[in-house]
Amino acid sequence: MSQQTEKMEILVRAVGRRKEAVAQVKIVKGTGKFLINNKPASDYLHNNSNSILSIQAPFEILQKQEVLEKKEAQNSINSQESSETTLNDQMLSHLIPSNLDAHVKVEGGGLMGQTEAIRLAVARAVCEMNGTSEIRKNLKDKGYLTQDSRIKERRKYGLRKARKAPQYNKR
Repeated sequence: MSQQTEKMEILVRAVGRRKEAVAQVKIVKGTGKFLINNKPASDYLHNNSNSILSIQAPFEILQKQEVLEKKEAQNSINSQESSETTLNDQMLSHLIPSNLDAHVKVEGGGLMGQTEAIRLAVARAVCEMNGTSEIRKNLKDKGYLTQDSRIKERRKYGLRKARKAPQYNKR
């Protein structure tokens, strides 16, 4: 499967991190698939709807922006009947554009850490792929481009964990 990805034209690569999880996203030309470690996203995330929606959110913003741009272009032409039909078709289509595939390689951490790492990587890829400042602003406002810098605190000498001390015995 990785050899097929190598042969395809890679449009964008991006990396996202959260806690111990690291996600690498490649967006290539394809048929609208979203694969995580060579598995469909719903299978990998155990059909967790919160995780799936979290990962698809940056694509949703991209699609809304494209719909708005098409609507503005069609309003300038003054063809209102055709704009209503294309808007409905756009809303019913998949969140991932049908001409793109997203291949994600993620490792480390737990399922939620991996989900947030994937979301950050996808948001960075969408931002880099489109290149408009409006989409970057929308993603930034929603907090999808902000990397959460919190990590596990290191263990200190004389303690059992980062802050857990041995039990104190007075007598």
